[in-house]
Amino acid sequence: MNAKIKGWLSGLHILRSLKVRIFIMILLVGIIPAVILRYTILQTYMNRAVNVRMTDIQNQCKILANHLINYNYLADNTSDVINAELGMLSDLYDGRVIIIDQSCRIIKDTYGISEGKTMISEEVMKCLKGESTAHYDEENYYIEITTPIVDTLVKQDPLYDEDESQETVVKGVMLTSVSADNIQTNLDILRSRATVMQMLAAILLLAIAWVVSQLLVKPFDRVTTAISEVKDGFNTEQISVPDYIETEHIISAFNDLLGRMKAVDESRQEFVSNVSHELKTPITSMKVLADSLLMQEDVPVELYKEFMVDIADEIDRENKIITDLLSLVRMDKRASDLNIESILLNDLLERLMKRLRPIAKQRNIDVLFESVREVKLEADEVKLTLALSNLIENAIKYNVEYGYVKVTCDADHQFALITVEDNGIGIPPEAQEHIFERFYRVDKSHSKDIGGNGLGLAIARNAILMHRGSVQLESEEGKGTKFFVKIPLIYIKRQEGK
Repeated sequence: MNAKIKGWLSGLHILRSLKVRIFIMILLVGIIPAVILRYTILQTYMNRAVNVRMTDIQNQCKILANHLINYNYLADNTSDVINAELGMLSDLYDGRVIIIDQSCRIIKDTYGISEGKTMISEEVMKCLKGESTAHYDEENYYIEITTPIVDTLVKQDPLYDEDESQETVVKGVMLTSVSADNIQTNLDILRSRATVMQMLAAILLLAIAWVVSQLLVKPFDRVTTAISEVKDGFNTEQISVPDYIETEHIISAFNDLLGRMKAVDESRQEFVSNVSHELKTPITSMKVLADSLLMQEDVPVELYKEFMVDIADEIDRENKIITDLLSLVRMDKRASDLNIESILLNDLLERLMKRLRPIAKQRNIDVLFESVREVKLEADEVKLTLALSNLIENAIKYNVEYGYVKVTCDADHQFALITVEDNGIGIPPEAQEHIFERFYRVDKSHSKDIGGNGLGLAIARNAILMHRGSVQLESEEGKGTKFFVKIPLIYIKRQEGK
């Protein structure tokens, strides 16, 4: 049973192949019209052949019916001429002719087995009323035709001895049954030839479908090969497969991804170099300070305290770098659960501003907070604090002396809206699309001076995205930057696999 299920699943997997689907589509496009055409041609031939045979027999029967009246055959069936004509009609069409009078008695049967018997049927009764019938029996392959034997009576006016009117009287019925075996034989021959031609056409169609499906899918194989070469490291340049618009779109998206990966890799390498230096510098400084203390005897308390303050600053610097790295790693773990609770955003921002104002005061930067309305939302307070803290601290760090940072708290019916605005150095247009990438720094030399490591905005963006929110920016170089944060008031947990 398991083997059958595996085979069935394997078959379904094959159907997912574009090559197989194109192959099947071409087959269906070729086979379905061919089957319909075959059926239509055979059915048309059969109908046409039967109608021609019926018309021919009906004409012969009408002529013979007139002869029956002329020879008064219904009263005397011994006429050699009529019997000969009936025999010729029966032999010509490989059939049987039965002559029935008005009383439904059979007076002549070319087979000679039913004479003197009575025949009552729907067709005979209709024919006695003057209505001829024709029927083809598809199961037994014969045609049955009833022809009325009509006598015309002329009524005369006794005063003027002139014809007054004509009256037709049905004297009997000619029931003719003829074989349609030759039609069926011809139809079988035609059907067998059509089958042979259809099989040849199907073989040709299979070959065409296979070749066409191979040709149509070949550009996608080249796409796969090119991407595999990039993946295996044999090629690092952008690839091109311009055969189809679809392949152009795929390659364009891949080349964009490749470019971003190169940029990220370059930024990562630069970041590793910078972080290595930044991690090593505090350790070196602490080592030098500690060695200086150890090398001296009877160190004054004031110098000892000064050295210890410097060591503590270096430890704080080291701790900040490590903390940012750990925060980013935690943000990358999508499985990490948020500790969602109802929080008052206004209070959270006020606490943040209070903590960051001393940092801003060192550079004479005013930190302003505008609360438009009270905003309650469902969020992880720790991660949201980290995100907003990084945005505000970033605005302070990259500001000008005597500048300002303004934080606005507002909401609509669905989202909490936070704006962080400054009049600092701004962000160049070419850097704005990369500003949220990890390890990316606009002004690397300035970032080193203020201790930036290119992780703050990446951490902020990841924390906001975990809340199903968004962050955007507007900036003009030399005039300042404004960040717009939107976070849903009601948190909706993402379902697994979505």
